[in-house]
Amino acid sequence: MNRLQGKVAIITGSGSGIGREGALRFARQGARIAVVDMVKEGGEETVAMIKNQGGEACFIHADMTEPAAVEQAIKSVVQRYGKLDIMYNNAGASSAADGPVHKVSLDEWWRAMRVNLFTAFLGCKYAIPELIRNGGGSVINTASVAALYGSKNGRHAYSASKGGVVSLTRAMAVDYAEHKVRANAIAPTVILTERIRKFFDDPKFMAASGGSNLLGYGEPRDVADLAIYLASDESRLITGVVFPVDSGWSAG
Repeated sequence: MNRLQGKVAIITGSGSGIGREGALRFARQGARIAVVDMVKEGGEETVAMIKNQGGEACFIHADMTEPAAVEQAIKSVVQRYGKLDIMYNNAGASSAADGPVHKVSLDEWWRAMRVNLFTAFLGCKYAIPELIRNGGGSVINTASVAALYGSKNGRHAYSASKGGVVSLTRAMAVDYAEHKVRANAIAPTVILTERIRKFFDDPKFMAASGGSNLLGYGEPRDVADLAIYLASDESRLITGVVFPVDSGWSAG
């Protein structure tokens, strides 16, 4: 316990799923949490859950694809808590409108880039100066196994956008190391959030994902536990690394 005691963390997309689990577990480890989400009901519910377990949190209603909203969100966190230690860029999503490169629409291509890559870029753009002012800190970006391995999932826009997150993370790790700002990424396999469970009636989804997960599908806690390590001082020499939480996908 208390592996994050005294630290301030922003976790985007934490109104549900992986982000919510991360927020709850970070708070149990002593961090003060800024829950950032564009869905007000979900974000406020996460804050209530954190407070019910004895933690400290606030909710910021923001669309992470809007630069002004992201900048203001980070400023408000620093004003409230006095600093920023951890920027966890978790917001993002795939879409049923995605597809193979010769079929995916231009609108869907840019939607994926905006929701997955641009949100991470904006979070880093406005958070890193605050981390530097704080004497260092941790950036955690959510990528995907789709960015690391080819598969017949037909989600080429999503894969490319998450590949961009991987490259951005590695580039930042090199340039900001002198400021003691670490940047790492987590690349999850299929994680059993409420949203993902809805796809289990789709035989195409099951065929594309089932056989590659040698240890079964993941739970949000599997990602959150790794994120805690990357946010803590235990990982002080770890930067520029992409950690697959892939249930053996890379071994198959």
